[in-house]
Amino acid sequence: MEMSNDREKAGEQLPLQTIGSTSEMVSEVSQEELEELLKKVDKESNFRKLVGFDHWLVFWIAVAFSCFHIYTAMFGMLPAQMQRSVHLSFAFALVFLLYPMTAKKTLNKLQWYNYIFAAFAVYVGAYMTLNYTRIMEAGGDYTQMDFIVGACGVLLTLEAARRVVGLPIVVIASIFLLYSYFGPYFPGFLAHRGYPIRRIVSHMYFTTEGVLGIPLGVSATFIFLFILFGAFLEKTGVGKLFIDLADAIAGWASGGPAKVAVITSALEGTVSGSSVANTVGSGSFTIPMMKKLGYRPEFAAAVEASASTGGQIMPPIMGAAAFLIAEFTNTPYVTIAKAATIPACLYFLGIFIEVHFEAKRCGLKGMSRDQLPRFFNVMKERGHLFVPLLAIIYVLTEGYTPTFAALVGLGLSIVAGMINKLTRMSPWDIITALQNGARNAVGVAIACATAGIIVGVVTLTGIGLKMGNGIVEIAGGNLFFTLFFTMITSLILGMGVPTTANYVITSTIAAPALVMLGVPLLAAHLFVFYFGIVADITPPVALAAYAGAGIAKSDPFWTGVTSTKLAIGAFIIPYIFVYNPAMILIGTTPLLLIRNLLTASGGMLGVGIAMIGFCFTDMKWWERIWFAAGGLLLIDPGAFTDLIGLSMLALGFLYQWRSRRSAQTATV
Repeated sequence: MEMSNDREKAGEQLPLQTIGSTSEMVSEVSQEELEELLKKVDKESNFRKLVGFDHWLVFWIAVAFSCFHIYTAMFGMLPAQMQRSVHLSFAFALVFLLYPMTAKKTLNKLQWYNYIFAAFAVYVGAYMTLNYTRIMEAGGDYTQMDFIVGACGVLLTLEAARRVVGLPIVVIASIFLLYSYFGPYFPGFLAHRGYPIRRIVSHMYFTTEGVLGIPLGVSATFIFLFILFGAFLEKTGVGKLFIDLADAIAGWASGGPAKVAVITSALEGTVSGSSVANTVGSGSFTIPMMKKLGYRPEFAAAVEASASTGGQIMPPIMGAAAFLIAEFTNTPYVTIAKAATIPACLYFLGIFIEVHFEAKRCGLKGMSRDQLPRFFNVMKERGHLFVPLLAIIYVLTEGYTPTFAALVGLGLSIVAGMINKLTRMSPWDIITALQNGARNAVGVAIACATAGIIVGVVTLTGIGLKMGNGIVEIAGGNLFFTLFFTMITSLILGMGVPTTANYVITSTIAAPALVMLGVPLLAAHLFVFYFGIVADITPPVALAAYAGAGIAKSDPFWTGVTSTKLAIGAFIIPYIFVYNPAMILIGTTPLLLIRNLLTASGGMLGVGIAMIGFCFTDMKWWERIWFAAGGLLLIDPGAFTDLIGLSMLALGFLYQWRSRRSAQTATV
């Protein structure tokens, strides 16, 4: 998701005074440690800390970047290729000024050649805008200069992605480019006639099928504005609202700090979708709190990582890829958000259940109510900050565009903040938010541009349809095996590819295979979207889990394993809504929806208990299997499966209760 908040990627954690009554527990991780941790797990965090003239140059470029998007959103977008070209040009400028060629060169001053290289990149990025009329009238008859600039544009996109996103996506995009050229040499159904370099370059850089394609188009419109909205909302202090609200709701309960982490991350998901940034931002205080209460370090880190990862599936904003789903499926964004609501609630419910029973198993209590803020006091002090979020939901529901909704959110975040002096933004706060939002959007812009190269190869060669047919053929036409192969593909890609690019690749290659087998279009795209997200917490490369492990000082691999157990719902629910689309509001009725929600919640209870291995007392291995089976039957909507699942869970609870009574009697 990738859509990060105003806590800078460098690891700027929430100030201690904003944490309220729990601030005394935050002392385990220093600012320097957070910055080093983010540099290791998040490529976007390894930027230059510029000073003097260099700092202010980059600062005002970022502000101009945001102003450009606000202006075009208010007074009309430029033609698609011009809008995307300017967007790419700004992104190039910030990447090549902020991010060094190698990780070791993180100096706080720019050299003369940095300016030259950045200026050249800006020219290449803006080339379409500067020559728009001539290129459009050329009808494909491009000049030699056009081809040189186009080739440089593709190479600069790959280099920018290497610096700010990571090497894996560069390798994948490069393989696709090589495939477009060496097509005749590939075996079987992968073979095609091949294309000359000039055709590849023109397709990749001068059409809306490559670098300047749909992914970058979505970044240049919806995504940027929502990232900017998140930056403005964070400047009002919405982070403190989420933390205090979670403390008031769950801080007193069994395992309170862990439940606070779940609720806080779910709330932050409404304005952010960056798994790693959320893990570090919230985890800097929730993880030490959980450890102090008595949770194992691996479990504490896993709770934060799995909950933060869920931010990308949490409506109303979700992650950047959700906007791409709307474009790729030609579905209104509000429909995407509505469809994701029940799966997101079930996901967080599953984590909440496991946290609760782990606390019960370990005998962990919550915090004293005297230490915690009061719910009504929190809402009185900062509740008005929910107004921009509620307004966005209303505007989207009324059928307005996401662009308009984001503008409304931006304006109301400033107005709502003025209500209370604690949340009021000064003019300089507004300017800083413009800068933060632009810088947070750079990684998404470059990831989208690079994903556009992959989409360009797919449209040029037709590999998407071929791969879809190939997957169906390998799976023998069986839907379950096709889903399984698609899941594995998404998880493997997610090991080093951002969710945005992961979704673009799998939606163009794997999702068509699901549609061929009769899966509704939206269900197919949400399926690959979900597994692209959970790759952030799935070993062996689980970046969000590793970020949490760095804070908890726990074993990274076992933190990833524990995160996977906590997020088990994300591995089950996509299969369920493919087989029964009513879970994502396709072909459902209000009564059926309520029944499905109740039974699925009961199912998550059974699965969560099985993952922890404790209900009233510790479970034997066969009890865990029994509860898991009963839970899965309940999650799958259907009267027959629901009846069997309820019966199994009822018998399981009865057996557990009697086991505890027997143990208590034996000890008397």
